[in-house]
Amino acid sequence: MNTPFSNVRILDFTRFLAGPFGTHQFALQGADVVKIESFEGDDTRTSTIDKRLAAEKMSPSFMALNSNKRSMTLDLRKPQAVEVVKALVKDADIVWENFRPGVMKKLGLDFETLSAINPRLIYCSVSGFGHSGPEQFTAAFDGKIQAMSGIMSITGDPAAGPMRAGFAVCDLIGGITAAFAVSTALYQRMHTGKGQFVDVAMLDATLNFLSSQVAEYTVTQHKQRQFGNLSVSRKVTAHRFKAGGGDIVLAVLTEKQFAKLLTAVGRADALDDPRFKDWFSRTENEAALREILEGGMASHTPAYWEQRLTQADVPCAVVCAIDEIIHHPQLKHRAVLQEVSSSEGRHMMVGPGFELAHDGGRIHSPAPHLGQHTEEILREAGFDDAAIDALRANGVACAAEPAVLDA
Repeated sequence: MNTPFSNVRILDFTRFLAGPFGTHQFALQGADVVKIESFEGDDTRTSTIDKRLAAEKMSPSFMALNSNKRSMTLDLRKPQAVEVVKALVKDADIVWENFRPGVMKKLGLDFETLSAINPRLIYCSVSGFGHSGPEQFTAAFDGKIQAMSGIMSITGDPAAGPMRAGFAVCDLIGGITAAFAVSTALYQRMHTGKGQFVDVAMLDATLNFLSSQVAEYTVTQHKQRQFGNLSVSRKVTAHRFKAGGGDIVLAVLTEKQFAKLLTAVGRADALDDPRFKDWFSRTENEAALREILEGGMASHTPAYWEQRLTQADVPCAVVCAIDEIIHHPQLKHRAVLQEVSSSEGRHMMVGPGFELAHDGGRIHSPAPHLGQHTEEILREAGFDDAAIDALRANGVACAAEPAVLDA
C-alpha cells in the first residue's frame, strides 16, 4: 500500500518517550524508521517490572512505541560509527534526536555537519527547553516539565496539593508536537526543496497545549487553581458524582442537557427551582444541586445510570480502568488495538489514533530486538561483507539479535 510516509526514511537516535513517540507516529504511517541505538540500547527497553522482558530488553513500553521500526547498533563514540551515519544520511529524509543540546555536535552529527552532506535533510531535535535561552542546557524529564509548566498546579484536589498526571503527558506532548513539526517541514520541503532544523522544546509544546489556561490569566488575570474532577468549563454538572455506591462522571454543559439530566433522574421538578435557573445560580447552589442529583441516582449502579443517561443523550461515563476500556466494543469495532506476533508472544498494541479513507497506517511488525537489523541496514548503504566484519571486529557495529517472528 502507498501509506502516507512510505517513501520517507528516518534515522532515529531517540530514546525514552518524547522522541520515540514522535517517530512512532511516522512508523505507523509507513516510514522506514531506522532506530540507531547504543550497545546497551534505549533505556526504555528495560523499564518494566517483568524480569524476563527486562532481561530480553523488550519492555511493554518499548514495544508500544517502537513497532514497525528497524534497529541497528553503533558505538557513536567511535569515528567509524560516525562515518557509517554519514553514509546513511545520504539517503535519509529526517534525522530525529532527543539528546540535550550540544551532544550531537560533540559526536560530529549536528545539523550543520549532516545537512552539508544532504541539503534536503530535515533534522528534528526534541529537548526540554530547546536550543536557545537560559535553560537550554538544563536536563529535563516529564516530571520537571509537568511541575514547571503549570499542569501540576491545576491538577488534583486542593486538599491533596499539586498532582502529576497519571502518565508522562509532557513527554508525549513533546513527541506529538515534534511529529506535527516534522510533517510541516516535509510539506514545506515540497515547495522549497530545502531541509531545515526543527527545534522542539517540551516546555514550549506543553504551554501550547495549555493555551486556554494561559489566556485566562493573560487576558483577565484570573489564576487557575485545582478543581479536582470539575470540568475545565467549571460547570458544576460536569463533575464526578456518587451513584449507587460507585462513581459516575457527568459532562452536562448545555441547558438542554441539564433539563434531560434532571428528567432522567426523576427530578424534573427542580427545573422550576430558582436556585438552578442558570449556570451562575447553579454554581452558587452547587451543594444543593449535588444532593438532588446524587439522591436521584442512589437507587441504581453507575453502569445503570450510564446506560439510562446515554439513552437520554446526557453525556456521562463510568470511570474505566485500563483493563476495562481495552475490551470496549467501540475499540474493537475500530481496531484500535492490533495484534502483533513476536518472539515474546502475541500481544495487542494500540495502533494509529485515526483512520484514513484509504492507505492508512497500521502496525505491521513488532518492535525490534536490539541490533536486529544492523547488517541489513549496512548492506542497504553499500557496505560489503568485509566492511561489515571489520565494523563488528572493531566494536563499531554490534552483531544482530535473533530475529523475531513475523507479524
